Amino acid sequence: MQASGKTTPAVTVIIPHLRNRPTLDACLDALRKTTFRDFAVLVVDNGGDASDLAGLESCYPEISVLHLPENAGYAGGCNAGLKLVISPYVVFLNDDTVVEPEWLGCLVEAAECDPQIAALQPKILSLPEHRQGRRVFDYAGAAGGLIDRLGFPYCLGRSFGGREVDAGQYDEMCDIFWASGVALFVQREVAEKLGGFETEFFMHMEEIDLCWRMLLAGYRVRSVPQSVVWHEGGASLSEGSPLKVYYNHRNAMLTLLRNRSTVPLVLLLPLRIALEAAAVLYYLAGGKAGVMRAGQVARAFADVLRRLPETLRQRREIQRSRRVSDRELFRNTPLSIFLPRRPD
Repeated sequence: MQASGKTTPAVTVIIPHLRNRPTLDACLDALRKTTFRDFAVLVVDNGGDASDLAGLESCYPEISVLHLPENAGYAGGCNAGLKLVISPYVVFLNDDTVVEPEWLGCLVEAAECDPQIAALQPKILSLPEHRQGRRVFDYAGAAGGLIDRLGFPYCLGRSFGGREVDAGQYDEMCDIFWASGVALFVQREVAEKLGGFETEFFMHMEEIDLCWRMLLAGYRVRSVPQSVVWHEGGASLSEGSPLKVYYNHRNAMLTLLRNRSTVPLVLLLPLRIALEAAAVLYYLAGGKAGVMRAGQVARAFADVLRRLPETLRQRREIQRSRRVSDRELFRNTPLSIFLPRRPD
């Protein structure tokens, strides 16, 4: 790891952080063991006046810290860090991760093979399961992100039946639709050219939106299972949190409206809205907590309508730069992960 202020590294690891110092220390300790040494680390402190990073640079003199005046979320924090770096490659890394020593070298090697690769994702495994001696895919990204025609994301190694045990079934590199923000390796110039993350998303789905825009511009997104990152999960918002439900539903709909081409969007939008309504009914059947989550889905839909003029303006810009058709992008993609698929 390069010391702060030295010559330009090949990679800058940007770590957004919000008041979770023990997990950050574990993340930085693991990064020190990385065998690929040509990288720098920038921690983006979202803690504002309640920052918990006093003395961090004394403990880790090789890193840099960017202190933000208030919490800008994952998207805003990463964008703030991106503006400061000039390395060819950037990794946006969650602070609740523990990396394997070879993780970064594998990613750089894969990126150097093809200049059309704009983003890469390592294999992401569950850190709590690792403590129990098990290799289980993490919920957030697993072995690589995919998406259905309605804009609902899913992953290799993760399904409605739960998360799979890693038995080498996804150990071949492959093209994916999106790479998880838990550990997202990107070409810096491509990310900058596309405007980085959509800051208004704040958190959740921002990496899917960015990868979608990369694909539309003609770039590739790939998995690199030889690179392994362990993820704690739930450090920002726990699974099932009403606020997480809000961000997921709102940002998923915004992502669809921004990136899908016109004809498929018009044809598929009624079904997508029907599935959102079905989600409300599903949550309502779940007692008091379910009623709260249903309210967040309704709130999300209301915010999508409120933001519609700005979203349509953004959509026009994205569609003007499109180089790949939806027919090509969604070839062999299911209509919906919620609907039964016809047998082959």
